[in-house]
Amino acid sequence: MATVLDFEKPIIDIQNKIEELRQLSENSGLDLEDQIESFEKQAEDKKKELYSTLKPAQKLQISRHPERPKFLDYVNLICENFIELHGDREGMDDRAIIGGLAKFNGKPVMIIGIQKGKSTKENLEYNFGMPQPQGYRKALRLFKHADKFNLPIITLIDTPGAYPGIKAEETGQGAAIAMNLREMSKLRVPIVSIITGEGCSGGALGLAVSNSVMMLEHAYYTVISPEGCASILWRDAAKFADAAEALKITSKDLLELGIIDEEIPEPLGGAHQDYSETALALKKAIIKALDKLAKLTPEELRVQRYEKFRKMGQFIEN
Repeated sequence: MATVLDFEKPIIDIQNKIEELRQLSENSGLDLEDQIESFEKQAEDKKKELYSTLKPAQKLQISRHPERPKFLDYVNLICENFIELHGDREGMDDRAIIGGLAKFNGKPVMIIGIQKGKSTKENLEYNFGMPQPQGYRKALRLFKHADKFNLPIITLIDTPGAYPGIKAEETGQGAAIAMNLREMSKLRVPIVSIITGEGCSGGALGLAVSNSVMMLEHAYYTVISPEGCASILWRDAAKFADAAEALKITSKDLLELGIIDEEIPEPLGGAHQDYSETALALKKAIIKALDKLAKLTPEELRVQRYEKFRKMGQFIEN
């Protein structure tokens, strides 16, 4: 059964009415096509209106939709000949971060992403998309491999944050992320990152020190989850909607603030409504970004990346 978000219920009510009319027409032989068409138009208009005026907290719900495409879905739709590379070379292989070599638009690339599951079993395997230190070390190994062989890097990010467990802290979670931030800034190949769902805290940034950072339309990107922010500011996680509004987590807000470079459109209703359409929009955006970055020398790529992040966090006084 498809997951229905609370703000989508008015649309579902109309769709249920349409289904009732279809059943009635089929059982009674009555011609109800005009009424059905009228309700279908009403449902479409309502959907367009709803999704053009979404609040940050509603986008948050879409970004976490359980049926939203995952990293491996995108890899299968936009790449060819993907070969997964395992392990951090210290004896561990974190399944929350997956990466490897692939053909993208006819050219070899290194593609790395954070994977979530579609079932309880898969979520346990991928740790609900929360990487541990060995995941970031594995990603760094692949970054350096790409740098050595002059391969563009693509990262797809969808995480509620790095795993906060005691074991992760004991094995150097903060240091692993910090190392990625430092080393990514030094790479001499083009790096393109896309926030495809959740982009939370250092867990996301550990894969996103890039020349071009983009977001899907209903993704979010923030230094802390709205629930975490609300718990700190108001001692009440239930006030997450207020926090989401204040944090400026949406693609439109972040594009305006210069944190991201592009917003990638999603199908009406969200990426989970049409995987292929979403993947095509994603692929076009990546090709455009890589073509632009291909004109830069290795040193220019490093400088551009450095200057991009140095510009962030400036204050504007009214």
